[in-house]
Amino acid sequence: MRAHTEKRTVAGPAGSIEVALDSPDGAARATAVIAHPHPVYGGTMDNKVVQTIARAAVAEGLKAVRFNFRGVGASAGEYDEGRGEIDDMLAVINACAAEGPLVLAGFSFGAFVTSHVIERLHTHRAIGQVVLVGPATSRFDVADIPEELHERTLIIHGERDDVVELSSTMDWARSQSLPVLVVPDVGHFFHGQLNLLKAVVARHLRA
Repeated sequence: MRAHTEKRTVAGPAGSIEVALDSPDGAARATAVIAHPHPVYGGTMDNKVVQTIARAAVAEGLKAVRFNFRGVGASAGEYDEGRGEIDDMLAVINACAAEGPLVLAGFSFGAFVTSHVIERLHTHRAIGQVVLVGPATSRFDVADIPEELHERTLIIHGERDDVVELSSTMDWARSQSLPVLVVPDVGHFFHGQLNLLKAVVARHLRA
């Protein structure tokens, strides 16, 4: 992704987990852990949306941690329908972001996983900000966002998303009174609008 990217493996519940650490120039003011889209459909930590979120984080002085879920790339294990993937993300947080300010982010299936990681962590670990892009609300049971994190949560969805219907994310958000930022005329993978996505995420992280 950039000259300051470091690849490593960390221990996970199903074996080793492949991790990429993208670091800013100078000391990082926080760590952002970012979850990738569905493993069965080609989702990896090198997905363009995931890399865009990481670039936004690094540009704002954060260390960005991308990782491959079990069974993807060099990560051990096999797809576990989200259950084991939640444990994978928690293991990455413990290994790479155990201390200091924490930002959690995810795209599509990764947003679903991130929501459940937040559900488990928020009572005993401070979470600074949350970024959920195209959350897979029509395909998985995305967890509600704790009320104390609402003001620090950014939800972004493409108007023309043909993988996850915008209406399903609006239904999920409506019951929580959570705002959703809708990008006009954009599909699930934000083709042609990744620079806009980066700018919106960076603005949220800067706030």
